[in-house]
Amino acid sequence: MSAKLAQYGAISLLAVALSACSARYQTPVAMGGDDDDAVCQSRGYAQGSPEYVACRKDRDVQRNAATARADRRQRDLGEYMLNNPVRP
Repeated sequence: MSAKLAQYGAISLLAVALSACSARYQTPVAMGGDDDDAVCQSRGYAQGSPEYVACRKDRDVQRNAATARADRRQRDLGEYMLNNPVRP
């Protein structure tokens, strides 16, 4: 019976690990998942104008910075967990 329990535990752990990886590279929640084109046009910028181009570029920079922050936090957490193992 304990072998079955260990097997179910391993399968559950694998399922949780895989589900965490599936959403890793999605747009961060801070960006709201908005359409850049719609946001910049709603601010009154005409497509192709210098203001529109700057708006799109700023949104791209913000999205890349948010992704970099999330990656850095994940890496820092992994390093912390490796350097500070909890031993029962």
